[in-house]
Amino acid sequence: MQSFKISCLFVILFALFSFFSCDPSTGNTEKELSYPQLLQSNAAKHLEILSADKFEGRMPCTKGDTLTTTYLLQELGRIGVLPEDQNKATQDVELVSIESEMEDEFVFKSGKGELTLAKGNDIVIHSERSQDEIRLEDAELVFCGYGIRSTAENWDDYEGIDMKNKIAVVLVNDPGFGSDDSTFFQGNTMTIGGRWTRKYDVADEVGAAGVLIIHETTSAGYPWFVVQSSWTGAQQGLAGIDRSDDCPIKGWIHLQKAQELFSFAGMELKTAIQDARKRDFKAKPMGVTLSTTLKNTYSSCTSRNIIGLLPGTTRADEYIIYTTHWDHLGIGREVDGDVIYNGALDNASGTSSLLAMAEAMKNAPVQQERSVIFLFVTAEEQGLLGSEYYAENPIYPLEKTVANINLDGLNPAGKMKDLTIVGMGYSEMDVWAKKYAEKNGRYVMPGQEPEKGFFFRSDQFNFAKNGVPVLYAEGGYDHAEKGKEYAMEFKKTYTSKRYHAPSDEFDETWNFAGMMQDAQLMSDIGWGLANSDAWPQWSEKSEFQRPETLD
Repeated sequence: MQSFKISCLFVILFALFSFFSCDPSTGNTEKELSYPQLLQSNAAKHLEILSADKFEGRMPCTKGDTLTTTYLLQELGRIGVLPEDQNKATQDVELVSIESEMEDEFVFKSGKGELTLAKGNDIVIHSERSQDEIRLEDAELVFCGYGIRSTAENWDDYEGIDMKNKIAVVLVNDPGFGSDDSTFFQGNTMTIGGRWTRKYDVADEVGAAGVLIIHETTSAGYPWFVVQSSWTGAQQGLAGIDRSDDCPIKGWIHLQKAQELFSFAGMELKTAIQDARKRDFKAKPMGVTLSTTLKNTYSSCTSRNIIGLLPGTTRADEYIIYTTHWDHLGIGREVDGDVIYNGALDNASGTSSLLAMAEAMKNAPVQQERSVIFLFVTAEEQGLLGSEYYAENPIYPLEKTVANINLDGLNPAGKMKDLTIVGMGYSEMDVWAKKYAEKNGRYVMPGQEPEKGFFFRSDQFNFAKNGVPVLYAEGGYDHAEKGKEYAMEFKKTYTSKRYHAPSDEFDETWNFAGMMQDAQLMSDIGWGLANSDAWPQWSEKSEFQRPETLD
C-alpha cells in the first residue's frame, strides 16, 4: 500500500513538472502549451478580398473604409471574438482631411534671377492648417542642417536664428547617418529626430513659415515616387487639434532639384551636408526667396479602429495586444493606367494574418489565462493616427497591457532563417522573440536597415511612447533556400516598384509560407505571454520606460 502511495505521488509530481516549467530565458513560470495553429488558407483568402479593387485602396473616410471595417466586424463576429460590450468593438477616430492645391510652378528668386521648379516632379508641399488659403510672400530660405533640436544630443540646428517668414530647408535623416561613430547620435541608426514627422514638429516649434525636406532615397528609405504618391491628394490628421500656429507649409524637394537650388544660392549641397554634421553648425540664410499660394479644401470625418477580444480565463484584466493597420492610400495618382493603391502587402497581409490568428486562438482546445486584444487601426499611412488615438484613449488600460506585438507588411518571399527585430535592444521582448525563434530553428538579428527608421514608422511606436514594451519583427533577410542575397534583392525590388504604388496588388506567385511562418511565430510569442506571469520590461538604455503607474 505504501509503495502504491509513493508511486501515485511520483506520477502526480511528474505530471505537475510536465505541466509547468521555469523558463530560463525569462525567469517566469510558463505552462507547457499546445499552441494555436494558423491556417494559411484563411490568411490568403482574407488578403485577396481586402486588396481587391472593390475596396478602393482602403483609404480612411471613404467607401473603402466602410467596406473594410464592415468586413472586419463581420469576420470577428463569425470567429466569435467581438467583445460582449459592443461599444468596445469599435473606436471612432475623428479625422480632419485637407487637400492642398499647389501652384503648377514654384518660382525661387535671388540676385541671380529666377529658378522654377515643377509641382510633383520637383517639389511637393501641403498644409496641416484648416485654412482656405495659405499665402507666403518673399519667404526667405534658410539651410537649417538636419532640422533637429535634441537635448540628449546637445544639438540645435535652429539656435540663434529667428525663423519668422522663413522656410527651413533641411536634410532627411540625422547627422549620424553615414558616420563610423555609433556614439554620434546613433551612427547609421535613425533617431527620432531624423524622422520627418519630428522635423515637421520642430519647424512648428520655432515658428517657421515653411519646411522643405531634401529627399534622398537611401537616407529616406524609399524612392521619390513614394513622396509623390503619399503627399499629394487629401492628407489626414487627428481632429480637435489647434494647428493655427503650425508651420503654414510643409513638404519635400527632390535631391537633384535641391542641388540646383543650392547652386542657385551660390552654395554646394555636398559641402552644406558636411557642415551640417559638425557640432558648431549654424543655420545659414540662402539669399533665396519664395512666394507661393496653397488653396485648401478641408472637411472632418470619422474613421474607426476595430477591436476583437479573446477573454482570459484567470487573469482577464491583463492584456496582450496585437496591432495591425487596415488602411492604405486609396485612389491616387495614375501609374500605368491604374489609380487604385490596393496595399496588398501594406497592409492587407498583416490584417489578414491577424484575422487568421484570432480564429486559431479562438479555436484552441485550451484557452489562455490573459486576455488577447486584436486591434485593427485606421490611418497608419497618414501618420500612425489610429494607434496614436488608441494609445491616448485606450479601451483597455495600458497599465494592464503586458506587451504589444505589431504586424505590418508580412514577408511574401518564402520561409526565412532569420527573425529580424526592429528596435532590438529596447526591451525584454527580444528575449521572448529569441526563445520562440530558436524553437522554430531560426536566429534573431537586429534591423538590417537601421537608417530607414522603421521603428518610428509603424503602430508599435505609439505603444512604446506610452510605456508598453513592444515587438515588431519579421523574417526577410536570410531566405531558407535561396540565401541572403535573394532575400535582400526581393525587398529592394518591392520597395522600388511596389511600395505605396498601385502595383502592390494580390500576387498568386507570392510564397504565403513566409507570411504564415512569421504570423505563427508572433502568435506563439503572444500565446506564451498570455499563459505566463511575465511582465517584460524596457532595457535601462532604452529611451522608453514604463511610467511608475504601469509597474
